[in-house]
Amino acid sequence: MAKLASSFFIPLATVFLLFSSSLAATKTTRFSRIMSPLSLGLGKEKLSHLHFYFHDIVSGPKPSAVRVAAAGMTNSSPTGFGAVVMMDDPLTARPELNSTLVGRAQGIYASASQEEAGFLMVLNFAFAEGKYNGSNLSVLGRNTVLTTMREMPIVGGSGAFRFARGYAQASTHTFDPKTGDAIVEYNVYVFHY
Repeated sequence: MAKLASSFFIPLATVFLLFSSSLAATKTTRFSRIMSPLSLGLGKEKLSHLHFYFHDIVSGPKPSAVRVAAAGMTNSSPTGFGAVVMMDDPLTARPELNSTLVGRAQGIYASASQEEAGFLMVLNFAFAEGKYNGSNLSVLGRNTVLTTMREMPIVGGSGAFRFARGYAQASTHTFDPKTGDAIVEYNVYVFHY
């Protein structure tokens, strides 16, 4: 009888151990779950319109945009193909550089077209004014700078712009061909919580 109980107990203990370890493994390897937006304190989604001016200053003693890389043929290319520019451009409420600073455009743009002046834009609008102070919107898109109106996607954000999506419309306000400096008007339409 003792032998029968012993032979029964070993398989039962093995099954229990396997079951327990599979439960532990399930808890530790789970990497996703469905959540309610309310659990993150998210309310109703809203649509916001932001309007500001982007100052791309490439000349003078303190430029806000500088070339950091180029291809061997960049300088002979009519489009500057291959140039990569790092920027920390001021964003202002009005076209004048001394108007209220609402944030900065920080990131890169690169000449990505051999046929026209077309940039790959990878940047964050880092806001420093009002209710969006400390919040960011991320842009990733194509900017054909000689087109009257350009549209680029807003692909995300942080702070007040968590879960953001939308688009930015850019139009050149002024461009100085001697210096290369530009002021670009932006209208941004973004869904966020």
